Amino acid sequence: MIIGVGIDVAEIDRFAASMKRTPGMAERLFLEQELMLPSGEQRGYASLAARFAAKEALAKALGAPAGLLWTDAEVCVEDSGRPLLRVHGTVAARAAELGVRSWHVSLSHDAGIASAVVIAEG
Repeated sequence: MIIGVGIDVAEIDRFAASMKRTPGMAERLFLEQELMLPSGEQRGYASLAARFAAKEALAKALGAPAGLLWTDAEVCVEDSGRPLLRVHGTVAARAAELGVRSWHVSLSHDAGIASAVVIAEG
């Protein structure tokens, strides 16, 4: 059963500008491991914008309740390259309240726009 669906887009240049001018923004939005590629290099702005869009889409799939922490949702990548979500704290609590048992996430970025779709399944 589908409990919720969320979609979000982020303009990559606007997101990058916000990250550059706002000290501490990266730490408020992302966990350390989300900021890095598996190779250990810094993740690019297009990839980070897609991850931010996924967190926004996740909040929408949960009904956009107040009090969710950005770092309580983690966008990971399986060895195959498939993205997945791990939830903790405030996000896990809301998901449990709604009966979410699994997540589906898709990320994309092209032509200056990053996008994400999240489906919460019960």
